[in-house]
Amino acid sequence: MDGTEDIAGQPGPAERSHRSSVSSVGAREVQLKPKHQPYKLGRQWPELLLRFTDAPDDDVATDEPSLQFRRNVFFPKRRELQIHDEEVLRLLYEEAKGNVLAARYPCDMEDCEALGALVCRVQLGPFRPGQPTACTLREQLDSFLPAHLCRRGHRLFAALRGRGAKAGASEQGLLNAYRKVQEVAGGDCELEASLRTHYHAYLRKCHELPYYGCAFFHGEVDKPAQGFLHRGGRKPVTVAISLEGVHVIDNREKHVLLGLRFQELSWDHTSPEEEESVLWLEFDGDHEGTPVNKLLKVYSKQAELMSSLIEYCIELNQASEPDAPQDSGTGPSSAPGSSPPPSQRPQLQRQGSVVCSRIQHLSTIDYVEEGEQIKRVKPKRTTSFFSRQLSAGHGSYTVVRPAESLEQS
Repeated sequence: MDGTEDIAGQPGPAERSHRSSVSSVGAREVQLKPKHQPYKLGRQWPELLLRFTDAPDDDVATDEPSLQFRRNVFFPKRRELQIHDEEVLRLLYEEAKGNVLAARYPCDMEDCEALGALVCRVQLGPFRPGQPTACTLREQLDSFLPAHLCRRGHRLFAALRGRGAKAGASEQGLLNAYRKVQEVAGGDCELEASLRTHYHAYLRKCHELPYYGCAFFHGEVDKPAQGFLHRGGRKPVTVAISLEGVHVIDNREKHVLLGLRFQELSWDHTSPEEEESVLWLEFDGDHEGTPVNKLLKVYSKQAELMSSLIEYCIELNQASEPDAPQDSGTGPSSAPGSSPPPSQRPQLQRQGSVVCSRIQHLSTIDYVEEGEQIKRVKPKRTTSFFSRQLSAGHGSYTVVRPAESLEQS
């Protein structure tokens, strides 16, 4: 194990915004609580891998966990922008940048260019006409943009044609965004303040992503049946859980399959003792224009961990509700440096945006509850199939009741 243990002494910006995290094979991660002792977890690591991952026995036997200093999942975004310690900001910036480049935070191309331009500013300094050029940016493009957007095959072909090859759209878009990065007045004497400004700008842009600051879990979901034989199968997904909700992300396509705020879902999990370990997510939907309940199965050995984190996040949000107006300002009264509310983020409502749900790419169960039978829908509203959800006074999630005549699924 390597890294630095979480600070446990006097409270400071680093302690509030960061916690230790243990990670290893297949990027499985566990955020530690202050009471956890990293040494003991290291001794128990093989048992944890067997319980919560599908790693082969050979990998479990040889795996070595690493202790890392990471953003605290429970640290509010509004407080993040109130930090002025440059080293703490740099840690937050580096972690966010790593998640963007690794496509753990799926972004649309124009957002990737805006974020990449800020990385250019931090690493290369202020923009100067003619230096760098789009062609020179191409050589280190994956330092600024996610790898799946760098079109490696195109870049290799262009390199074979020589350095004078015409720049691609990715390089040119990045260069245009780099040119627009605003500088802090004052010249070299304001270098430190300038870096803080660009760190804040990067984090503020990341705050527009609904899964920023989340904890990641691994799982699989059923594919919709396709073809004459109705073959389905499963696809690997990442489940991202934050203080705001749950997002299911397609690992291959790098886009959101399902995004739900806690007010919009009900959930439960089944343990391996009962059947296959599954996290169940229930939410409102429609079937051929008719309101229905939809039920998504996320197969994962980490279902118990995900369920516990959802429950804790909901409890934490409800406990801090008196402070909610500070988090959700809707106009000029919002605190300086705070993230804009969802209603002020039109750039994330683009048609086809990677952050929009793609429920049509999921295989869900559409149902209503009637006695012990799960039936298909011609529904009205009633109680949830699951009891675990926000209380009625806190959310907008509603569920369906069978009408007088039902079509058995």
